Amino acid sequence: MPINYKKTGKMVIISSPSGGGKTSICRRLLNPARKKQGWRFSVSFTTREARTGEKNGREYFFVSDQEFDRLQKQGSFAESFKVHLYKYGTPREPIEKVRKEGGVMVFDVDVEGARRLHQEYPDAIAIFILPPSIAALKDRLKKRGTETNEQLAVRYENARIEMKTFRDYNFDYVVVNQELNEAVKQVLAIVEAHGCRIENVDEEQLRRITG
Repeated sequence: MPINYKKTGKMVIISSPSGGGKTSICRRLLNPARKKQGWRFSVSFTTREARTGEKNGREYFFVSDQEFDRLQKQGSFAESFKVHLYKYGTPREPIEKVRKEGGVMVFDVDVEGARRLHQEYPDAIAIFILPPSIAALKDRLKKRGTETNEQLAVRYENARIEMKTFRDYNFDYVVVNQELNEAVKQVLAIVEAHGCRIENVDEEQLRRITG
């Protein structure tokens, strides 16, 4: 007899240093088939400008500092923080909707955002993505070509610190993103296995099985 597990929606927090690959992993996770199964992407608010190819409401909601502060004051964010010279905030309402519907909400956030979300939602699955090395990370950021030299310097320094201190942020799992497809497989395995944790088992059914 298969065990029934609670249908409460899952929260999957994906975090990494800038350039570590969290956004690429999130995009692979949210393919059309999984979207049909109730997987959703948490679209954050940010005060930075959109990069080439980004669309408002898809990667981020791009807002002014004044609009961000207004939303923050009225309690619209589950977490918010300033990082890399800009403000970021995770909207609360879509999270609650997915949790009630039993879907999967995927978050692409920095380490501080991950820490705050995990504090707010202790049952969330927090995964830290490491690059193969700091040298590989620097190479990825340079090739991306989306930052000024000043912005790159900030991201390099923050990435170096985050790679050394990520254990302090109470992540549940760590995945090394050396090869993207393999990293995505590992994240999916984590999400699947996490649903089998004892606290997610239907207690009534478990009592019937164990006597």
